[in-house]
Amino acid sequence: MSIRNKFLLEPARAALLVIDVQEKLCAAMDQTALQQLTGNVGILLESANELGLPVIFTEQYVKGLGPTLSEMKQRAPAAPSIEKLTFSCCGNEAFVKQLKASGRTQIIVSGMETHVCVLQTVIELLADGFDVHVVKDAVLSRSSDNKQTAIEAMVLAGAVPTSTESVVFQLLKIAGTESFRKLSKLVK
Repeated sequence: MSIRNKFLLEPARAALLVIDVQEKLCAAMDQTALQQLTGNVGILLESANELGLPVIFTEQYVKGLGPTLSEMKQRAPAAPSIEKLTFSCCGNEAFVKQLKASGRTQIIVSGMETHVCVLQTVIELLADGFDVHVVKDAVLSRSSDNKQTAIEAMVLAGAVPTSTESVVFQLLKIAGTESFRKLSKLVK
């Protein structure tokens, strides 16, 4: 695999995964950090919509943790929300089927909790041959130590650490387009 294929996102190869940004789980998070997460996931969703990337939402045990935040779903209303009980999204047959059906090989990962569902999903996606980009400013845990430890583990496993702004500009590729004018406003 070339370094370019691993580290540079391509709109035709990329999909956005939003893991478990759910009402009751959000209530347990630091509210300042949560605000940053929801803002950045919102930018990623707007970018995915503008550039035609498929989006998948997952929801851990909806009965206990509630649904995905409505503000997230409103930004990608056609995106599936896949309920799961396994911590790794890859442990859910419907998720695996949806991901494979997309034909995408680069997975942009956001969501929570970083050290549980995000970590286990990323490791399994890597093991299955996907190029995984973990958006460090769009993942969250109740503890910043748990978040940092999980990010370190994902990077050691082969994930590409990135940021919301890096994702947007990698997907855009060039300035001066209508998409650039729309999306660059989101990161100012």
